Amino acid sequence: MDSGLFSHVVLWTIGVISAIGAVGAIGALFSLGRTADYKKH
Repeated sequence: MDSGLFSHVVLWTIGVISAIGAVGAIGALFSLGRTADYKKH
């Protein structure tokens, strides 16, 4: 495997992981904000 392909694979892997993490964090904050119990406290 040449270094160019390897660096692309690493970059894509990091990008996918960070994208999943960002979507998960936004979803968690969104669901927290929509929870009625959270707004009462």
